[in-house]
Formats: sequence, structure tokens, C-alpha cells
Amino acid sequence: MRRPLALAVAALALLTACTTAQDDGTDEDTQAYKAGTLRVLASSELSDMTDVLDRVREETGITVRPTYMGTLDAVDLLARGKADGAYDAVWLSSNDYLRLRPEAAKKVVSETPVMSSPVAIGVKPATVKALGWQPEDVTWSDVEQAVRDGDLTYGMTDPARSNSGFSALVSVASALSGAQSALTDADVQKATPRLKEFFRGQQLTSGSSGWLASAYERRGTVDALLNYESVLKGLPGLTVIRPTDGVVTADYPLSSLASAGAPAREDVRRLTEALRSPEIQRAITDGTHRRPVVASVQPATGLDTTRRRELPFPGSRSVADGLLDSYENELRRPSRTVYVLDTSGSMEGDRLAGLKKALTGLTGDFREREEVTLMPFGSDVKSVRTHVVDPEDPKTGLDGIRRDTEALTAEGDTAIYTSLEKAYEQLRADRDTFTSIVLMTDGENTTGATAGDFEDFHGALTGGQKDIPVFPILFGDSDRSELEHIAELTGGRLFDAQQGSLDGAFEEIRGYQ
Repeated sequence: MRRPLALAVAALALLTACTTAQDDGTDEDTQAYKAGTLRVLASSELSDMTDVLDRVREETGITVRPTYMGTLDAVDLLARGKADGAYDAVWLSSNDYLRLRPEAAKKVVSETPVMSSPVAIGVKPATVKALGWQPEDVTWSDVEQAVRDGDLTYGMTDPARSNSGFSALVSVASALSGAQSALTDADVQKATPRLKEFFRGQQLTSGSSGWLASAYERRGTVDALLNYESVLKGLPGLTVIRPTDGVVTADYPLSSLASAGAPAREDVRRLTEALRSPEIQRAITDGTHRRPVVASVQPATGLDTTRRRELPFPGSRSVADGLLDSYENELRRPSRTVYVLDTSGSMEGDRLAGLKKALTGLTGDFREREEVTLMPFGSDVKSVRTHVVDPEDPKTGLDGIRRDTEALTAEGDTAIYTSLEKAYEQLRADRDTFTSIVLMTDGENTTGATAGDFEDFHGALTGGQKDIPVFPILFGDSDRSELEHIAELTGGRLFDAQQGSLDGAFEEIRGYQ
């Protein structure tokens, strides 16, 4: 079944697909180090450090050229040696996970914490009042009880891709198991019944904190978010709670890579020194709500300075693997996805072959209990095939997906909006799942319903059906503005397979399903 840590395909794709706007997409990443410009592999939430890094550049002359991706994906990239020569430094939310991968840990020759932020839960004030909570006294057990009673729902990032999600998972598992030291397999097993109850309350999942926050604000139906304190403090109208029975804290170490030369390492040292100066530490805490690591600098106003127990990180990869596998296939709500696939005439040849390859490869990533519907279209929807990955017999469902994928043929025009409407109709039943639609097209809409028709159709949807996001994939000759509009209208996100790869786009979307 699914191997949460085996994300090589995702990491390789994200190397090109998730570059920052500061990265112009050229081959510069693989060239020799240029004095004064550090190529940094960074956790995605560090995109909020732009202003601070601009200030550091003015003071030191060092430019940081970041490539953002999920922490766990970045660690996998390091472990496979794909960061050698492409990056000079790595700046992750934490190196705890990296240390579980010896092949990744040996790539790092230094690490210095720059700032910190604990995992917390941000709750709507009305919900805090209704629950009768005193924020300074809330425990993870209190949160679980509120979920069990049906009084609390929340969103959380995908632990298999995001360190905030993984740290939240570790925090909850440690607290609910009563572990007094690093989590063991026995602790996870002991906590599983309570964890199942806890994750019944998860109504939103995401591969990134940014989209999670946007989805939370858009829907307005979720009571809380689990994320880093710094992210939650950046959202209006949340009461941020650090549970008293312990948290896992990110310390954002800046680390030189073993593959980097002496000049690059010296610039990493200078950059670290500048980031830890009192002036920059104050700018960091005031601008990002993270906590300073320099004792002489006080945390920003509004950051609670009451001490909390630091929950230990898992001490072995086997425990981390087991915890992630349990979450993906047993604890979390199952996924339900309709793949609306352009198989019009323009897909003939290499494009169709690429689609088949990407979908076939994706079958190794589908979770137990997951429902997958393939809806190929041309001038209209050609067929609707649904498969379930049954925990008792996953092979049957996966073989069915592969068989239907191989049978895809290219013909007809491109009826994007008509096909999307039929996808929503397919998802009319109210189900306790993470539900989404993935749209892959290589062209513009040429027949059937128009963009205006689809806007009217979507505007008439009600309840949970209206909250189902569409994740379009930009591919071939598809129109970016058309697909961006679909994503914005439905609360989804656009994924770019023109700059990256189709395999990578499909894999990255997995964090949102």
C-alpha cells in the first residue's frame, strides 16, 4: 500500500514545479555557485520572509534565491542526492525529520536555529466561548473530547508532505498516548482509538498552509485550524491555543550542504549571523509572529510567553513511517476524487501517453478506502468509471484504475465546462470524505457549456457541494486565465505542468485530497 516517505517522484517534480517567483525557471539552479547569491531549499511557509531577506541583502550583499517545497519532500530530495550542486543551503522548519533519514542527514554539515514557532490550534472565539474553554488551560484531550462530542471541526495540512501537519500529528499522538519520551510503535498503537476520534473532526486538508488558510476563510464552516502559531497569528479572528500537555516546535535551522564549496558556506555563515542579529530578530518576530532565538530580544506583542512542555520527536524512521501510514490509511477521513481528463483529439500521441504514464504511476500513491472516479471527455463526457481501494482487496481497485487508464483514447473537441458540471453531479451524494475534482486539459473550451454557464451552475450549488474545489492542471496549450478562473471560482488551486511535469502536478495535488 502507500509508502508515506517514498515521495521521490513528488520531490523531483516539485524541484521544478514549486519554485518561487524569485526563481526564473532557468537552468541556473544546476550551475556553479555565484558569489553573493545563495541557492536555498526552503520550507514553503518561509515565503513570508521576503521583506526580512531584502533587508539582510541590503546589509550584507547576500541574495537568497529560494526554492520552496514541503519539508518532507525536501528531505527526500536531499536523501536521493538530487540537491547536490543545485543548492548551497537548506532552510527547513525543522531538521528533526531530516535526522531520521541518515542518507539525508549526511548532506548537512552545519545547522543553526534562526527562529521558532510551536504547533498550536487556532479556534474561533465563539467556539471557545461555547466550549467553555480557558485558552491557557486547554489540553489535547480537551480538543479530542470536543471533537468526540461533535462540537469542533478543524483543518490541518497533510503530514506526509508538510512538517506543520506532521508535527501536529506527533503532538496529538504523543499527548493522547501519554508518552513520556519519544513516540514508540506501542505508543501509536495505544493512542489509535483516540486518534481515530480526533481525526473525525478534520474537515480540511492541504499540501500548504497558505491554501489551508484560504479554504478556511472561504468556507467559514470549520471551527479551527492546526498549524504553526506564526501562521495562526497571521489570520484574523482566531484565538491561538498552545495545549498545556505539550507541543512540537519548529526551530528553522539554516544549514550548509556538504556539496557546497567554501565560499558558499562562508556566505551561509554570514547570512545566519545577520539573521540572528538583534535588529533582524526583532524584525522577524514583529513581521512573522515567530519567536526570536536570541535571549535579548522579546517575542512580538501577543505571543504568549508561558512555558509549554516540548513533546519529543519520534526517535526512529520506523515509528514515523508507522504513524504516517496509520494516518493516511486508517485515521483520516477517506478521499473521494473525480479526475476530469481531457482526451480530445489534440491529446493524441505523446500527450495521451504522458497522461497514461502519470495516472498509472499515481496508483501507487492512492490510499486505502479512497474512491477514484475517472471521467475522460472530448466533445462530452465519454465514460464514468469509479473504483474504491478496499483495504481488504486494494489490488482489485488499483488494477481497475490502471486498466481504465490504459484504455483511454483521444478524439473529439474540448468540453471543459460541460464535463465539470457532470463531475459535480457525480458528487451530489453527501459523504464523509475529503472530496475534490481534478481537471486536466491541454486546450481551451471549444464546445458545450460556456464559462458563464458554469458560473451560473456553480452559483446554484448549495451546502457541501458548493465547497468542492477544482484543481486544474495547466498542460499543453491550455489557457492559464481560463483555468485560474475555475480554481478561484471553486476554491481550488492551479497546478502548472507546463513548467514542471504532469507526473509532478498529479502528485503535488495529492496533498490536497
